[in-house]
Amino acid sequence: MEGRRPAEVFHPGEHLLDELDARGWTQVEFAEILGRPVTLVNDIIKGRRGITPETARGFAAALGTSAEFWMNLDSAYQLWKAKEDVSPIERRARLRKQFPIRDMTLREWIVASENVEVIESQLLRFFKVDSLDEEPKYAYAAATRRSGPAQEKLTPVQKTWLYRVKHIADTMQVPRYSEKALRMAVEKLKAYREAPEEIRHVPKVLAECGVRLVIVEALPSSKIDGVCFWLGNSPVIGLSLRFGRIDNFWFVLRHEIEHVLNGDGRLLVVVDSDVDEASTAPDLMPQEQAANSAAADFCVPQGELEDFILRVGPLFSRKLVLAFARRLMVHPGLVAGQLRRRTGRWNLFAEMLVPVREFITPTAMTDGYGQVCPVEV
Repeated sequence: MEGRRPAEVFHPGEHLLDELDARGWTQVEFAEILGRPVTLVNDIIKGRRGITPETARGFAAALGTSAEFWMNLDSAYQLWKAKEDVSPIERRARLRKQFPIRDMTLREWIVASENVEVIESQLLRFFKVDSLDEEPKYAYAAATRRSGPAQEKLTPVQKTWLYRVKHIADTMQVPRYSEKALRMAVEKLKAYREAPEEIRHVPKVLAECGVRLVIVEALPSSKIDGVCFWLGNSPVIGLSLRFGRIDNFWFVLRHEIEHVLNGDGRLLVVVDSDVDEASTAPDLMPQEQAANSAAADFCVPQGELEDFILRVGPLFSRKLVLAFARRLMVHPGLVAGQLRRRTGRWNLFAEMLVPVREFITPTAMTDGYGQVCPVEV
């Protein structure tokens, strides 16, 4: 019969009634044998009351069974009855495993709710999928290293951060992308390398070329510094500014610009993580090597840097770095950053690596760092 529960899962009262019928005992007689109220026996048979250890011992003595038998019957029934109540718990646990729900609600990307179906429907909209078992479009990134597969699966946190960048980029209006204009803009951006506050002009310069620049504060453990992907024929650059230093900002930005100029990210999103360490890795893919080379040369012309290192290294001094940066018309933090990468001495001139978030976030489409981008999914 449809909807009938398995025979082995029933309230102990049903088994008790069978036992009494087999012996020809009434409920009143059985209550007298137990020395307990008849209402207790009736409540158990009707399924209104469970089996306590005391009751189990009484039943065992009267019916020639074990107390464990009655306790097990009751436990099995209670677990079966609670099965439907556990379902939402299982669903919530699965969602927490698949997605950074807490971070998404704290950042107001989804609305907190006790109703698991409400959370699920928001996640479907956020990732643009029909089922949470379906892989969203941006679930994989182009491989950055030769030793790995052609594509790499993003972590749930990385995927979530990337989709927030996409949501914001979808709302931006920019002119048609022009590679020629972007190459000219790279030269224009060089004028802004000397003073940190000049970074505020970057979003406008890129937008005029048809490039959408989006800043989204990093999620814990994402390790993403920048991304490059395309919405149709329109390129998007996403930055996390997770370090917020002047050297990291310019290096990552120019790195992503090179990806755009090379047409990277059209088929598979390009995700750049741990750029400081990865920039010196020997097994990088050609497109990553090209982007690193362009970024390094933008920060400090590498021929000039090579000459500087040969002349004064390894005895670099603050005075020499400042003079070198002044001659190149770049901020000394860019020189310090490149020296750290080239020499592996990551403690060099840390005081020169000034923070820049305060200059770029007010002028860019920014979500996080004290700002909320009013983009609903």
